Amino acid sequence: MVDPRGFLSVRERELPPRRPVPLRLMDWREVYEAQDAEQLKRQAGRCMDCGIPFCHNACPLGNLIPEWNDLVARGDLRDAAERLHATNNFPEFTGKLCPAPCESACVLGINQPPVTIKQVEVQIAEAAAEQGWLTPRPPERLTGKTVAVVGSGPAGLAAAQQLTRAGHTVAVYERDDKIGGLMRYGIPEFKMERAVLDRRLAQMSAEGTRFRAGVDIGTDITGEQLRDRYDAVVVATGATQWREVDLPGREYAGIHQAMRYLPPTNRIAVGEERPEDYIDAEGLDVVVIGGGDTGSDCYGTALRQGARSVTQLDIYPAAPGERSEEHPWPTVPKVFSVSSSHEEGGTRKFSASTKEFVADESGHVTGLRLVEVEKIDGRWTPIEGTEHDIPAQLVLLAIGFSGPEAGDLVGQFGLGTDSRTRFVRDPGYATSVPGVFVAGDAGRGQSLIVWAIAEGRACAAAVDTYLMGETNLPSPIRADAVPLTA
Repeated sequence: MVDPRGFLSVRERELPPRRPVPLRLMDWREVYEAQDAEQLKRQAGRCMDCGIPFCHNACPLGNLIPEWNDLVARGDLRDAAERLHATNNFPEFTGKLCPAPCESACVLGINQPPVTIKQVEVQIAEAAAEQGWLTPRPPERLTGKTVAVVGSGPAGLAAAQQLTRAGHTVAVYERDDKIGGLMRYGIPEFKMERAVLDRRLAQMSAEGTRFRAGVDIGTDITGEQLRDRYDAVVVATGATQWREVDLPGREYAGIHQAMRYLPPTNRIAVGEERPEDYIDAEGLDVVVIGGGDTGSDCYGTALRQGARSVTQLDIYPAAPGERSEEHPWPTVPKVFSVSSSHEEGGTRKFSASTKEFVADESGHVTGLRLVEVEKIDGRWTPIEGTEHDIPAQLVLLAIGFSGPEAGDLVGQFGLGTDSRTRFVRDPGYATSVPGVFVAGDAGRGQSLIVWAIAEGRACAAAVDTYLMGETNLPSPIRADAVPLTA
């Protein structure tokens, strides 16, 4: 360790500054500015190099966090990048988009603010790109085996890169017009710029991975044809089946699912032509139903479009500012958080439930009828006398996802589904169909990007074993592993 007492001499948790709100509302660029190099070293030096690093347990990838923290504290970013990429194909994705369960399990977090693990990670990844260390790693020889990966989100891309590097010929199929899955059109540019995704795709292309965008399985090519053409198939389509609300007035115009709203807007943000299905919030009162990350993404997007007002509704009460006894260390706690979008204006309402939608004579939504709720005997119960209306000409539903869109793929590959519509697989990621495997949210259900990458890597090891009888690829997790929660 550079300084064994670093966690005592530097007790404050420091993050890079965010760009001024008035400035960032004028564009779609990422909100964070670059972090000072010396500040980054100090923060990495707060790592205690614990005898038992609980951050390892909390990270599905098994990231070597104390090792690359120590290297960053010494100023050795190149070796830090090597250690980081040893366990994570896309550390800039997780550094920018993961909620960092590793930080919740940081031993320093028992009585101090935890190490800024996520920020150190993303700074290492950015340094690797800026310094030219992000070079292709093509295989030394080809195995003659072929693999099709269906879906180009983080799980599919991780599996594809691992299998390509193992020497297999891999093709990634994506139904959208460009590769990237929800990272391409579901994540706003102000959270992760598309150039970050594109440079990874360029690396993968140089390694030999082949990309087939705009191909819909079942329409452009059948599952049977894929199985005939390839020695193995990995299904990594994600959990894109959004949850719906069953409320009076749901049929009114102006009420949209978040994933009908975000993708067209994200196309505009990167300079593409305005799609026909573009939904503009300019001058409107916008209400976002759902208190999670997707709701926050809608919130920030509507503000950048020039909404008159933005309100985010969360049925849960506001979380406490610090870890409570109900969520002891090292579990992931429920604490009050303020995203960059929430800093930019608007209103958040907690313990708020929608009773019905209100519309004008033409059938276009004009507002919501709300009531405050509390949980009694496990059920949300309205609080008498709290009913009230709020205006809204645009309502966005961001209440999560139930599982993959199973219909076509079930028929195309003969896959089974469970009660949550997830594709059934065994602990080795294999389905009942020989040579067909499932990775990521398609088998796990809605989860974190870090779990998607970890499952992609583990599934790649399983596929490599299926094809070759053995594997040298790392398998960081089991399919039945669960995150550390209370």
